[in-house]
Amino acid sequence: MSDVVTIEWYIALCTVLFTIGALGVLLRRSAIIIFMSIEMMLNSANLLFVAFARHLGDLDGQILVFFVMTVAAAEVAVGLALIVVIFRRKRSINIDDLNLLKG
Repeated sequence: MSDVVTIEWYIALCTVLFTIGALGVLLRRSAIIIFMSIEMMLNSANLLFVAFARHLGDLDGQILVFFVMTVAAAEVAVGLALIVVIFRRKRSINIDDLNLLKG
């Protein structure tokens, strides 16, 4: 039996991680859990980019990961700032309790 991890294992792992993240976004009502689920989805995409870059022997996937990580860091900074402001106004971060964005 070979100890080599093939690209199919990475694809399966990334699919499971992305699915867990998507279910977290769709089923949870806490803004913090939703942001964590979005981060899990982005990290599964990053892992897949790195796995394919290694499989293909090209560095383009790894370079793309740096851009995704930069966008994810900006998303977290802005998202957490919004959550803090909403919590200060409503005393809740439950998505169902928010009608703040109605016109």
